[in-house]
Amino acid sequence: MSKVKTRRALFLINPKARRGQESVRPVLDRLKAGGLSVTVEPFEALPEIARDIVRLRNEADLVVVCGGDGSVSSAAMAVLESGLPMGIMPMGTANDLARTLHIPMDLVEAAGVIVAGHQQSIDVGTVNGHAFFNVASIGLSTKLAQGLDPALKKRFGRVGYALAAGKVLTRAKPFSARITEKGEASQVSTYQIAVGNGRHYGGGNVVEESARIDDGQLDLYSLEMKNLWKLALMLRSFRSGKHGAWSEVRTARCVEFDVETEKPLPVNADGEIVTSTPAHFKVHPQAISVFAPQA
Repeated sequence: MSKVKTRRALFLINPKARRGQESVRPVLDRLKAGGLSVTVEPFEALPEIARDIVRLRNEADLVVVCGGDGSVSSAAMAVLESGLPMGIMPMGTANDLARTLHIPMDLVEAAGVIVAGHQQSIDVGTVNGHAFFNVASIGLSTKLAQGLDPALKKRFGRVGYALAAGKVLTRAKPFSARITEKGEASQVSTYQIAVGNGRHYGGGNVVEESARIDDGQLDLYSLEMKNLWKLALMLRSFRSGKHGAWSEVRTARCVEFDVETEKPLPVNADGEIVTSTPAHFKVHPQAISVFAPQA
């Protein structure tokens, strides 16, 4: 009788993530009980993730990323290049990719998803070559990412986001931008331009009500209201992805977008500032395999 080959898991963990101080011993025990040989590799800075994957790719059959959405997105290009499937341990604040994929927030249960072995091919979005799974944006959310105190984020989670958001909204001003899709350009005055690849972002908001992370499309929206206070009336529609019904919200679906601004503005991808305008957004259909519950 031939011996079954043990799968080797590269377990990348960020101790600074919101749940990074939780004991992972039960998680490791679950993986090992499921027949995996686990190599634990801690990281403290996001660029370390890709370097670790490149360095250890030949010693692993799968990669497990423990952290928030920023950590998972930072691993994306190296995972894509390696061809290895990726497991996700939702240890961040919002965990929107895990929400999109229906991965349990309980870490032992999430480990069980990896052990079960069912894989789903999902799209990857890029902005100027930087990967994102959920959404990349210019404007309000970028200012929020820049102004969010890491200690506040780690201690208070979504409440910390809400406190920071209140400060951002009181100081927000519109900016001019040129949005190009399929060769057609539109000049807009907007408070935010967001381009979604997946379904959930911002702690449970929906990019667009029909959006999927494997549909091979990007979904754009632009907030073009005259008075930002009206955003409060729109909040429920953002939770359901029906914000495009408002006349002040421009929406579009395409495989590529270009956004230019009068002066360079920072771009936030899955909670991390990664580049600046001019920004080229592109979707890479079903580029990565991830472990997810079977539908």
